[in-house]
Amino acid sequence: MITSVSNAKVKQVVLWQKKSRERKQDQVFLAEGRKMFGEAPEAWIREAYLTENALEKVKENPELWKKLEGISWELVSDEVMEKMADTQTPQGILTVLKCPQYELEPLLDRSNGLFLLLEDLQDPGNLGTIMRTSEGAGITAVILNKKTVDIFNPKTIRATMGSIYRVPFVLVENLEEIMPILKQKGIRTFAAHLAGETYYTGCSFQGSTAFLIGNEGNGLSKELSEMADSYIKIPMEGKLESLNAAVAAALLTYEAKRQRSLK
Repeated sequence: MITSVSNAKVKQVVLWQKKSRERKQDQVFLAEGRKMFGEAPEAWIREAYLTENALEKVKENPELWKKLEGISWELVSDEVMEKMADTQTPQGILTVLKCPQYELEPLLDRSNGLFLLLEDLQDPGNLGTIMRTSEGAGITAVILNKKTVDIFNPKTIRATMGSIYRVPFVLVENLEEIMPILKQKGIRTFAAHLAGETYYTGCSFQGSTAFLIGNEGNGLSKELSEMADSYIKIPMEGKLESLNAAVAAALLTYEAKRQRSLK
């Protein structure tokens, strides 16, 4: 059992928790809790850390126990787990996983694809919620530019509630560079924009579709929004100009899901 917070492995995990650069360098991310451990693809798991109490609970679940037996894991004290965890009240199990890699082209070639393009989002909770919503709405893939918050941020991973394991995502230098590719592949692009004159409920999303969602405070950049095929808007009462990015993404993607279910 690891009982010292000065242990080299503990220090490394703490670095991964706190530093995006360290995660990128080592191509790993962290997930906390039994649910996140249980849903993690076994091929992604690099190692796991458990407290004695968490280990007893895992042993009570045959499926989790069998999974744990198939990977590398270490027992740690409660004090060490508190040091390694990102949450104030850790569940006692922390999983270190390899970052998945997805290729953009095969995703864009999928029949009747549905995509979210995220530009410069900064709130990790928003991004995690969008990933979770994307799974529910049946999104083909989420495409992010490099100025968007790190998708492997611990708060983002937590907010995905496991969807990080199942929703493909691709990081690109900037979204402008892929817009001509989308057009070439027949994927129609819709920008959620204040200048939109058509409500999103009045558009057809039954063909291959991509929604553009911009920064929480500034919206989409002028350069990217001007490359979209259409501007769309979400009806709002009162003095509101915009909605939370995750809420906007949910409305648009679920409208596409609704329309496609009518086929």
